[in-house]
Amino acid sequence: MNDRIAIYREGGIADVRLNRPEKMNALDKGMFAALVETAEQLANDPTLRCVVLSGEGRSFCAGLDFASFQGMANEGSDSIGDITAADEGRITHFGQQAVYGWTTLPVPVIAAINGHALGGGIQLALGADIRIIAPNARMSVLESRWGLIPDMTGTQSLVGIVGLDVAKELTFTGRMVDGNEAVRIGLATRVADDPHAAAMELAREIAAKSPEAIRAAKRLFNAAPKVSAAEGFAQERTEISRLIGSPNQIEAVKAFFEKRPPEFADPAE
Repeated sequence: MNDRIAIYREGGIADVRLNRPEKMNALDKGMFAALVETAEQLANDPTLRCVVLSGEGRSFCAGLDFASFQGMANEGSDSIGDITAADEGRITHFGQQAVYGWTTLPVPVIAAINGHALGGGIQLALGADIRIIAPNARMSVLESRWGLIPDMTGTQSLVGIVGLDVAKELTFTGRMVDGNEAVRIGLATRVADDPHAAAMELAREIAAKSPEAIRAAKRLFNAAPKVSAAEGFAQERTEISRLIGSPNQIEAVKAFFEKRPPEFADPAE
């Protein structure tokens, strides 16, 4: 771990904050490394129930730190290659993994978006399961301004979230979208004046549910666009057979009828 990210724990909730406010949490080599390392660390935590991902200061993430990357370019192609080279044993390169690690995290990830989520920043937000945004926040698939394309999993995630035509329009134009429009076109889940407070409230609600059920639901939803209906139905049958009669499932039912908060055990997986 490095100082680019701060983690605060509240029970089973990890409050993860990009911690470079003086640069609007722009992505440099250290931030990429911190995002990958943090996601890997949390993925192996059986006590984890939910994650809130936000940025310290006035922005979620302003995208690539071009000054930093210009310096890397001056050092030679090997330095840039550390970010764009495919990681051994993964389907991603390092920059993509900085986003995909949150997509594949076994628990729900809620992005709390204030200020700006631009370029790599919007792709990071798209890696979350749920996005809560301030009404005056600004989002943009900004890469076309710089003669680039979104290459941090954005071309894959954006289509599934807003549809092919809207994904193309946002990418071809690089136009800015405020929080209200982001919700209207499906780019964000809902608007809140204080996105972080709203995200934490939602995280507490999720964290109070059976952890195996929440993890199973995320697995099924993540797999749904990639499998046939038959495969999806088979996965549903597999997941529900594991859940029915399990200790946490029984506890959920007993707690409901006994009108008390459930006490769930950490998942074995």
